[in-house]
Amino acid sequence: MTLDRPVRVLVAENDERLRSSLRTLLEQEPVHIVLRESSDLEGFVTQAGQFRPHLVLLDWELPGRPAAALLYALRGPSAGPRVIVLSRRPESESAALSIGADAFVSKGEAPDRLLTAFRQLVENVAVEGRI
Repeated sequence: MTLDRPVRVLVAENDERLRSSLRTLLEQEPVHIVLRESSDLEGFVTQAGQFRPHLVLLDWELPGRPAAALLYALRGPSAGPRVIVLSRRPESESAALSIGADAFVSKGEAPDRLLTAFRQLVENVAVEGRI
């Protein structure tokens, strides 16, 4: 897929090694990505407001406010960014999806699962004309 503008991606993950792995994985994608990262709630809120991402990779266990509240706030009254929830607990999937996550990926799954969800959401955002 060729896009005219870069896809803004915000990775909100408190595990530095996982953030680094996600960055490396996404940097290999064929679309132009502008990536920002946050390791905590305060940084996430600041980045989300200033950066206005098209797509968020949200750690369900991000320290601070419950991720469910963050996801709800991201959705707000207008169409917010697409959200992929990441969690070490696969049993969190139904809760995340019912609150409004666009996709759920367990941190124990193969990287291809995340890339498939990422590519699908980038395509959806492009089709909607939001990029």
